[in-house]
Amino acid sequence: MRRLAPFLLLPLLAGCAASQAWGWYVIDPTTPQGLTNVRFLLGGMGETVLMSVLAAAASMVLGLMVALPALSGHRALRIVNRVYVELIRSIPLLPMLFWVFYGLPLLFRAMGLSIPIDPFWGAVITLALSDSAFTAEIYRAGIQAVPRGQAEAARTIGLSRVQTMRYVILPQAIRRILPPLANQFIYIVKMSAFASVIGMQELTRRANELAVTEYRPLEIYSFLILEYLALVMVISAGVRWLERRMGADERG
Repeated sequence: MRRLAPFLLLPLLAGCAASQAWGWYVIDPTTPQGLTNVRFLLGGMGETVLMSVLAAAASMVLGLMVALPALSGHRALRIVNRVYVELIRSIPLLPMLFWVFYGLPLLFRAMGLSIPIDPFWGAVITLALSDSAFTAEIYRAGIQAVPRGQAEAARTIGLSRVQTMRYVILPQAIRRILPPLANQFIYIVKMSAFASVIGMQELTRRANELAVTEYRPLEIYSFLILEYLALVMVISAGVRWLERRMGADERG
């Protein structure tokens, strides 16, 4: 595959040589204009990363809170879990984003509260809510995959139900669910592009603005794809390192 890589790049290089079809000068860092544009595009990286990390952290906490009732012996709690999961999973991200950004302040106002929601926190709340239903199902599957004998053994040595979950069940479950959780984090990073529609100055919003002013959308959005590709590769490398580290700890 490595030997074929140069040949796969030939069409792109040929396109770069044809100035009539391509305008790579708009993102050429060796020119003042291109360098300014590249800096502008990369300027949204910090907002995208921060928004995604906060949303992923909130989703993991909320997902665990939603998953635990599904494991309860009380039917009412299991019903609450199913209603939440099915409801949230059925709502597309974009309508939910609009509802959170425009509707949540009105709901707060009706309750006598004055809590404005800016584009950043509107996107974080939406991404966390949307992803929490999927994260809850991942937690549930991971916890149920731990043999029941582990919980029974923990109780025989005097651990409470909460201690058993914290020290015995969850550590083993997390080892099992780390790859799907990483996939959900990648999903959040990619879905953060929807925040551009409410004015969030992240990667996609900046690419949209530059495409309007430079009239070179293909080249600018190609650079945007590379930005997301770099983010996903970094996340994937970090997850692989974490998997190896946790595997080493387990062997030790």
